[in-house]
Amino acid sequence: MKNDILRIILISLGTFFLLIGIIGIFIPILPTTPFLLLAAACYAKGSKKFYSWLINNKWFGEYIKNYREKRGIPLSVKIISITILWITIAFSTFIIVSNLLIQIILIIIAVGVTIHIITIKTKIK
Repeated sequence: MKNDILRIILISLGTFFLLIGIIGIFIPILPTTPFLLLAAACYAKGSKKFYSWLINNKWFGEYIKNYREKRGIPLSVKIISITILWITIAFSTFIIVSNLLIQIILIIIAVGVTIHIITIKTKIK
């Protein structure tokens, strides 16, 4: 009974993190890979079936495998990610958000995400 409840919680958390990771693909201030890694960790403990599906998924599997195996991400992905991040942040900061504190927070987040992306090993094909 206790194991079944834990399994359900882990699968639910894994699904939640997967959804946040998917949203992160479209909203650059949400990092995709860490949420996919959290989903994979939850699935690994909660369901081998879900874990296998995620690791072998044609859209998400490579993110997780490359990150876990420290192979890095391609330079083109870094450039696209950082470009989309800064376009989105600039649009949000200077057009949508008028509160100075929130503008500063958005810029700090963008700087942090940019540093993180830059410091990840660049994958050479």
